[in-house]
Amino acid sequence: MTLLSGCHIFWRYRIFSVNLDEGVYIGPLWHLYPFRTEDFSKTFALEPLKSIRINRLKTLKNMPKIRVLIVDDAVLVRKMLSDMMNQDPDIEVVGVAANGSIGLQKIPQVNPDVVSLDIEMPVMNGLEALDKIRETWPKLPVIMFSTFTQKGATATLDALSKGATDYVAKPSKAKSLNEGIELIKNELIPKIKAICSERSGLNIPNNLPKPKPLVEHPEDPKKIKGIKRFHRVDVVAIGVSTGGPNALMEVLPAFPKNFPVPIVLVQHMPPNFTKLLANRLDSKSNLIIKECENGDVLEPGHVYIAPGDYHMAVEQDKGDVVARINQAPHENSCRPAVDVLFRSVAKTFGRNALAVVLTGMGQDGMRGCQDIQARGGQVMVQDEASSVVWGMPGFIVKSKLADAILPLNRVADEIILKCQTGRLASLIAGNKGNT
Repeated sequence: MTLLSGCHIFWRYRIFSVNLDEGVYIGPLWHLYPFRTEDFSKTFALEPLKSIRINRLKTLKNMPKIRVLIVDDAVLVRKMLSDMMNQDPDIEVVGVAANGSIGLQKIPQVNPDVVSLDIEMPVMNGLEALDKIRETWPKLPVIMFSTFTQKGATATLDALSKGATDYVAKPSKAKSLNEGIELIKNELIPKIKAICSERSGLNIPNNLPKPKPLVEHPEDPKKIKGIKRFHRVDVVAIGVSTGGPNALMEVLPAFPKNFPVPIVLVQHMPPNFTKLLANRLDSKSNLIIKECENGDVLEPGHVYIAPGDYHMAVEQDKGDVVARINQAPHENSCRPAVDVLFRSVAKTFGRNALAVVLTGMGQDGMRGCQDIQARGGQVMVQDEASSVVWGMPGFIVKSKLADAILPLNRVADEIILKCQTGRLASLIAGNKGNT
């Protein structure tokens, strides 16, 4: 559908993305009222505006709202969450419950699309309720509502290991009630929509423009062609978000003790959580896994996880590659951010880098993958079917940056194969050069 100049009226319609002759604008769902295209172009600074094609158009009556069940023992929290969610046009709170036992009774009554589940409750706590939910409704998304404390972080990781879809931590540094509510809203609402993306219609557009590379001197593609598949991998950089702890618990324990390269990893998590996650993964893995400290020298067979609320980057230092952590501004609303790590990996390792992007919401990592690919490195992503949320890997695929798209149960084997194959190919090439 093409819109030319003049007045165009859209009543009771909502739009997610607008394809333009010179790119794509991805924005929230808007309610559109009578407008002129020249006014529209001024609003979004899109001059010249030649034509617009509506990419995704749905009537309100044909777009079902996301049905949410809130389970929390605090009356004020139930009311706060209900009011917050009901203000969103895509979400409907269909029930509330004061403990896990009541929540279990309500699930078949209200048929929710997602459950918000507090951890600490009387009668039946959130972990007990989660066990029961998974017995009867194994596919029902559950978002845990936890605290930033050490105890809360431990319980949250327990919940994720029991099959919780994701979590939201109650803000601990909010200066006021309104600020706390806004912090929760900004984290919880996007997660609900991402997890229920098919129902809400918030799918990733199929025609994303390829992002512009941020590297100053990308490698010549002609030189890369024909050797990219076989060159040596000297580092594996992993980015992951929603669904990450369980994905990592499947991938990392599959690596052998003598894995030949270091692994640097960003998992979107707050402070306290990342250290506990590293300790849990370390107890299950042949590799040495730790929360990164500033100045750590990267060693083969070691995994370095960015600490919560800190970016992590790598750099050359007197013949070694070391990790640096900092609290520079958030990127993609994240700290740590995958893009920060991937940019530094591209700069430090060039074509000898392998980037791996697993399940997660948003598009953090997409520009970093552009840098890695531009310098000749390889990019691997998790497929949609095995992802909890196909946001981060999905954006990379739609931007044509992925060299391989794999189910989660094949990711570790493929990483190992690439590291072994590349080193063998380099050894053979070196031997030939010496003959």
